[in-house]
Amino acid sequence: MLDWLLQKLPAAQREKAHDILVLTRMDRPIGALLLLWPTWWALWLAAGDFPPWKPLLIFTLGVFAMRAAGCAINDYADRKLDPQVARTAGRPLAAGRITPREALIVFVSLLALAFVLVLFTNALTIKLSFVGAALAALYPFTKRYTDLPQVVLGAAFGWSIPMAFAAVQNTVPAVGWVLFIANILWSVIYDTEYAMVDRDEDLKAGARSTAILFGDADLMIIGVLMGTFLTAMVMVGTRAHLGWPYWLAVALAAGLFGWQQWLIRNRARDACLAAFRHNNWLGLTLWIGIALALALR
Repeated sequence: MLDWLLQKLPAAQREKAHDILVLTRMDRPIGALLLLWPTWWALWLAAGDFPPWKPLLIFTLGVFAMRAAGCAINDYADRKLDPQVARTAGRPLAAGRITPREALIVFVSLLALAFVLVLFTNALTIKLSFVGAALAALYPFTKRYTDLPQVVLGAAFGWSIPMAFAAVQNTVPAVGWVLFIANILWSVIYDTEYAMVDRDEDLKAGARSTAILFGDADLMIIGVLMGTFLTAMVMVGTRAHLGWPYWLAVALAAGLFGWQQWLIRNRARDACLAAFRHNNWLGLTLWIGIALALALR
């Protein structure tokens, strides 16, 4: 797909453009989707139905810009770690096809684009955006100083939730903060599954993660987090007075979590990666439940 999009560029520019798109994971949209679904959950709940087109467009574009920016700064922070891990050694920055300076330029440019989008909202949303930018920049460096970088990732990925409520309602109600906490729990679940793929190599390289912290209790702790996340989503549904489509979606989400537990039962790398990617369907299912419950009121 990337080659098709870039086919009309001169050869020299095409190669660099391709590396920049790979740096920002434009070839792997799963990360953007995991950021998109909670943002859409928040927009629909804040609006009480289909959200206004302006915030919907701003936040949808902002999701892709911020996720791309996060990938650029992540690879910059991991530029000495990634070459030691088989799955990441071929990334443009780790392989030397992109320089650290170029990665920083990409990060700042995308951050500026996201901020321009936010300027079309309101004062509260603009103020909250500074926290979101700080979280996005901070996350990649937490792998060296804490065993809980996935919690920081969850806060960074979920900060679009209070921003979405602020953009639509000019305030962040209690249900918005409950949804934010729920998203942190969900992010720890799927990013722990993701970190389980590289756990052995991360240990050797000196990186830290919840997958390493949880050790052989990982499946049990992930199960507890899944139950806590579902409880938080029940609280969201009751506070927002959502109808049966939402509760059906929550039940389906519980089933999808069960399937993920089955996938990772032997901690096989490919199975853990499949479980991580499977969360896209969980996010989509919950969004459909929210959208239908609000539409059928």
